[in-house]
Amino acid sequence: MSGVSPEEQTAADEEPEVGGRGRGPGRLGTPELTYEQLKVYEGRPTSAPGVGKDLVNEPMIRHWCEAVGDTNPAYRGPDAIAPPTMLQAWTMGGLSGHADRSGAYDELSGLLDSAGYTSIVATDCEQEYLRPLRPGDRISFDSVIESVSERKTTKLGTGHFITTRMDVRANGEAAGTHRFRVLKYAPAARPPKTAGRSSTAGQQSKAAEQQPKTAESGSAPRRPRPVINRDNAGFWEGVRDHRLLIQRCTGCRTLRFPWLPGCNTCGSPEWDTVEASGAGTVFSYVVMHHPPFPAFTAPAQRPARTPDQPPAQRPARTPDQPPAQPSDGTRPGAATPYAVGLIELSEGVRMVSNIVGVPYDKVRIGMPVRLEFLWVDEELELPFFRVVEGGEG
Repeated sequence: MSGVSPEEQTAADEEPEVGGRGRGPGRLGTPELTYEQLKVYEGRPTSAPGVGKDLVNEPMIRHWCEAVGDTNPAYRGPDAIAPPTMLQAWTMGGLSGHADRSGAYDELSGLLDSAGYTSIVATDCEQEYLRPLRPGDRISFDSVIESVSERKTTKLGTGHFITTRMDVRANGEAAGTHRFRVLKYAPAARPPKTAGRSSTAGQQSKAAEQQPKTAESGSAPRRPRPVINRDNAGFWEGVRDHRLLIQRCTGCRTLRFPWLPGCNTCGSPEWDTVEASGAGTVFSYVVMHHPPFPAFTAPAQRPARTPDQPPAQRPARTPDQPPAQPSDGTRPGAATPYAVGLIELSEGVRMVSNIVGVPYDKVRIGMPVRLEFLWVDEELELPFFRVVEGGEG
C-alpha cells in the first residue's frame, strides 16, 4: 500500500522558495535553522528495538475484519493469514504504550518548534509487504528517522516533511516496512477579506462562517459545522428534509455509507439514493468521558422530529422561549459522559451517531434504535438514534 509522496502532496500548492535550502521562517525572536542541522537526525532511531505485545492471533484478526467489513476468506480458517494492512497493528503498545522511546525524534521536533515550525499535520503513510503474517508469528520491529526534507512551502505554510520508517520482522524474518510522514510547519498568514472576492474566496469565507462559535466571541459554543462539498451535498440536503439518504451504485446496486464519489465495489461513478427506514441496531459504541466538549454537552435547542413528520410541521421556538433542558441525562448534549454509537441500519450500512433515550451506561450492543432529527443549536439539525422503548431491557 502506498500513500501520496510529499512531492505529490504539495506539487499543486508549492510556491518558489525564497532563500533556497535553508533557513527557518525567520520570525522575530526565533533562531534561524539550516537544513544541515536537520539532516543530522536522519538514520537516528526513534525508539529502541521492540517486540509486539502479542503474537499474531486469530481474535485480533477477526475483530479487525469485523470492524472494517472485510470478508476475505483468506483471513479465516486453519490456513488464515492476517490482513496485510494490520502490519502496524502488531507493533502498537496499547494504552500503556512503549516506554523505550529515544530522544532523537523529540529533539528534532523541539528544534523545529524553536525555529517557529510549531504546527504539525500527518500527510501520508506507505506500507510494503514482504511476507504474510500468520497466527503464532512473533513480531519485532525497529524505527528510524528516514529523512527530513528541505524546506517546502504549501498552502498550510512553510516547513519540513519528516519521514519515519519502521522495519517489521516475523520470527526474525523481514515481513514489511511502514513509513509515516508528517509536515512540521509555520502556519501561513491568512489574507484579509476584501470586497469583490472571487467565487473561491467567497466559498472560503462561507466555510469560515460555518466554523463553531466560542465563548470568546460572546456566543455559546456550537458543534463544528459539517464540511459540505459536491460529494456529500445530497446527504445534507436529505437531512434538511428529514430524510436519511444512502448512496446506491447503479452499476452493481451496492449500498454505501458514508457518501463517496465512486463505488468501492465495482468502481462505477454512477449512483442514486435509497431513503433509510430509520430502523437500526447498536453495532458498537464508545462512551466519551474526557475531555468534555461544551458544544457537545449543551442541551438540545428544539424538540426532536422523526423522519415521517413533514417539514411543514418543524417545531418552532420563539426567541423568548428557553432551550429544552434535559431531564434525565439522555438528551444529546447532556452532561458528559455521553454515548457515541456505530449504528447498523436495517439496510445493512453503518453510520456513527449519538445514542439517546437511555443513560450512557445503559447502552448495549444489539439495542434496537430509531432515527430522529434533533436541533443541537439554533442553526444545526442532525440525525440521532433513540433507543426503542423497551429495547433497554
